[in-house]
Amino acid sequence: MKRLILLFTASVLLSACANHAPSHIALHPQVPKVQQQTNSRQTLAIETIDTRSANFIVRFNNGADAAKLVSPSEAPRKQMDRVFRAGFTQAGYQIDPSSVKHVQIQVEQLLTDVTESTFSFEAKSNIIINIIAKNSRQVLTKRYSARGTLSGPFSADYAQLELEMNKLLGQLSSEIINDPELNQFIQQ
Repeated sequence: MKRLILLFTASVLLSACANHAPSHIALHPQVPKVQQQTNSRQTLAIETIDTRSANFIVRFNNGADAAKLVSPSEAPRKQMDRVFRAGFTQAGYQIDPSSVKHVQIQVEQLLTDVTESTFSFEAKSNIIINIIAKNSRQVLTKRYSARGTLSGPFSADYAQLELEMNKLLGQLSSEIINDPELNQFIQQ
């Protein structure tokens, strides 16, 4: 009888561990390789805002059932603000909130849609960041986007989803910080 109870308890504990999925995704975007854009240490004010309508960044679509929504462990706005401040500093700008030259970074979309079937999954990521740059005379508005698709056997692994999203965020931040048109506009 003791063996039966022990076996039952062990199987319940193991099944509970197997079904436990993390409740958050840990994004950790890195500062990309940055090309020197200016040698004159021009000042630049940077503001990062999150204009997304929802806080989740991963949506597991379950057919007729309610979708499972996964939030980031830290606000993407804060993470992207750190990346852009460090990136523009490496590009040669001096970050100064009182500067006449101002760049507003708007995180418009940061979402991965995951569709799972019995033996596979497909994850489609879409990231959109809007830039509104102002100098003493003009305003430049530009939209940057990155898309990615990840598929594999069985169910989606959170680590794979994190890597894919971090890769796309890195590509997008590199494109923005190293954008010749944006840098030329800032330096006017």
